[in-house]
Amino acid sequence: MVTLVMQCVKEIDFFRNIREIREYEFGVFYFFDGLVISEIKKDVVFNWAMAQKAIDAAYEIIGKDKPIAYISNRINNYSVVPTDWIKFYTNRNQLEFYSVVAYNKGGLASLILERMFFRNSIRQFSDLDSAIKWSLTKISEMENKKEVLK
Repeated sequence: MVTLVMQCVKEIDFFRNIREIREYEFGVFYFFDGLVISEIKKDVVFNWAMAQKAIDAAYEIIGKDKPIAYISNRINNYSVVPTDWIKFYTNRNQLEFYSVVAYNKGGLASLILERMFFRNSIRQFSDLDSAIKWSLTKISEMENKKEVLK
């Protein structure tokens, strides 16, 4: 059996690229250029009101006109209200790339429910570095396409 090693954002080399950190009662959000990584606290039921705080912060820090990739780094067991994805779209929010780093079966179980409500694909990873590399590649590809279209 393969044992997955949990990685906290603060413990990886990529952390030196941090732009800002926002701590909330429900979790911590790390903001980089075009990238947001969350670490939600244990036993939280993550809902739309919480998501709205993170979305507002992302638009404030990164901007509304740039592609944003979101990584849910599931170092703790928590749940997501999957139907709240409908509120995400109703409020005309955009999330170009979404990935989940799950280290156990609990993290994977909530991902199955989320996939039912999230319109785009959700990429799953077992380590944070791979999720970051994939996200940055996707953002870069999207920005290059926009440049070509100008």
